[in-house]
Amino acid sequence: MTDIHRSRSMAPAGLDRGRFSDGVRRFTVRASGPDAPDSFQVHADGNRAEVVLVVSGINTGELRATWGPHWRTASESWRDWFEASSFMVFYNGQGPAAGSVRLCSG
Repeated sequence: MTDIHRSRSMAPAGLDRGRFSDGVRRFTVRASGPDAPDSFQVHADGNRAEVVLVVSGINTGELRATWGPHWRTASESWRDWFEASSFMVFYNGQGPAAGSVRLCSG
């Protein structure tokens, strides 16, 4: 077994909370840890390097949203929808109902 395979098999289970889509891309919500995570990140199209959003301060209530460099210019309404969808998946494991997706035009 190579080091790559070993590190993947030792990754903590249950960090991925779920997925949702904006109709164009699929996003995955991933918790920072298995027990009482204080943050989560959302990445695009199955690529963990393509971080869209990181939300920290969950346990303290001092929430901070940090957008990935390619996502900062999205419209405010899309970012609001995206944050709400991300929280929904983080807490419930499911995104918005089908038919309630939004597209980003920028």
